[in-house]
Amino acid sequence: MILIHSRLTLLKLPMAYGRSSSLCSIWVIVLLLGFTGSSSAQLSTNFYSKSCPKVFDAVKSVVQSAVNKEKRMGASLLRLHFHDCFVNGCDGSLLLDDTSSFTGEKTARPNNNSVRGFEVVDKIKSQVEKTCPGVVSCADILAIAARDSVQILGGPSWNVQLGRRDSKTASLAAANSGVIPPPTSTLSQLKTRFQAVGLNERDLVALSGAHTIGKARCTSFRARIYNETNIDASFAKARQSQCPSTVGSGDNNLAPLDVQTPDTFDTAYFKNLINQKGLLHSDQILYNNGGSTDSLVKTYSGSANTFNSDFAKAMIKMGDNKPLTGSNGEIRLNCRRPN
Repeated sequence: MILIHSRLTLLKLPMAYGRSSSLCSIWVIVLLLGFTGSSSAQLSTNFYSKSCPKVFDAVKSVVQSAVNKEKRMGASLLRLHFHDCFVNGCDGSLLLDDTSSFTGEKTARPNNNSVRGFEVVDKIKSQVEKTCPGVVSCADILAIAARDSVQILGGPSWNVQLGRRDSKTASLAAANSGVIPPPTSTLSQLKTRFQAVGLNERDLVALSGAHTIGKARCTSFRARIYNETNIDASFAKARQSQCPSTVGSGDNNLAPLDVQTPDTFDTAYFKNLINQKGLLHSDQILYNNGGSTDSLVKTYSGSANTFNSDFAKAMIKMGDNKPLTGSNGEIRLNCRRPN
């Protein structure tokens, strides 16, 4: 007798049993195993293959247009996925505006005047809703848009795991609790925060490579360019010209996270670290005189294939952080508010 359950695993049972009650007991056990497998399966790469087969085209068309208009938007869409996943899992909570019943995450310290691209997400959602109404979650849209942004800017692609549902609420307190690593983080703090969402040291370094694209505000790197010693002098001087030492002066001035190729997803970020040209303290701490992550930085700086492969794996791993699935959450019709 063979039973095929939801994970397509074959369970072989003997053909003969001493009593009919034993047979029933075995069937109950096997059926329970089947249901257990189903509930733990969670995300899959073909989740929308029948319900919304054109979802990838719908998302990419909007992302491509947005990145063509402004290269930085690719980094911003990628960052939205990061900041969403680190706070209570990948559930689209970051996208919610404040309501009478909760204060959302947009004004939290790591997000305020920092995360952006919400209007692009709105456009993506609108396009997806035209293609297949009420089917695709905002959390899944963030995951697909992040992948597309990386690929459009020259980075790797990967098969995005899908099937997330959207949260019905958000938490300012959770977003402010320190789960999102600040730019002042030590290496130990970075490891702790990444471990909290199931990511190891290799994932940490690979995902930090996302800073090969995008920009940061003066407030994020002012202390580093004026006070730290593990920084190239000419690099520090160049950044100081756009970021005055006085707090409140030029706070919103921007600088590229990767001084070499800020609009291309490549390994220049890691080369910068080796040359002490990391813009943020939390960047440079990954390569800092014999630290545990120095060897990974060297590896990625010399091998685009290794970096791209590890980055893709880490993105899939991060995207599987506590997703809402099954009957949990909802499929929002508007990413900014619960249904």
